[in-house]
Amino acid sequence: MDLRTPRLHLRPWRHEDADRVLALYGRMDVMTWLGDGEPVVMTELDQAHRSIDTWAARSATPPLGVWAVEIASSGVVAGTVLLGPLPRSDDDIEIGWHFHPDSHGHGYATEAAQALLSYGFARGLAEVHAVTHLGHEKSQAVVRRLGMRDRGVVDTWYAVPMQAFSLTAEEHDGSTAVVPPG
Repeated sequence: MDLRTPRLHLRPWRHEDADRVLALYGRMDVMTWLGDGEPVVMTELDQAHRSIDTWAARSATPPLGVWAVEIASSGVVAGTVLLGPLPRSDDDIEIGWHFHPDSHGHGYATEAAQALLSYGFARGLAEVHAVTHLGHEKSQAVVRRLGMRDRGVVDTWYAVPMQAFSLTAEEHDGSTAVVPPG
């Protein structure tokens, strides 16, 4: 998958991005909001390389995968977007985003997620979910800007209560332009 929006390039993670992967996932203020266990920060470059390999494997079956979000004007990787199966489910697909704090406040998460929703729905996904930790107001604001419906607090997929949201293909307005690269 290789998508472009007016400001961003969504592309596969590459091994030359490993320093940025470590800079992003080596932060407690990022890892606190991911998953349902005790946050574990990345500490070594080898872990970043292994993550890049894992993400490439997870991206082998479109429209699912994990991609870097690069700022088109600077080439800086701002963060990650993903479409993937939710834990403890056979059919439920989750959209997610993880951005370095130096890229917060610019609307990159909303822009990237909107493009990824358009991509996923155009390739046959019927419904996409988003889950956030209960206190993660910034991520919940992104979800609301995407037009996702609040489904309340659930413990369906993770071992801790999460705020759940969803959007169907029919509800999606496809408002972010996605243009081919080049």
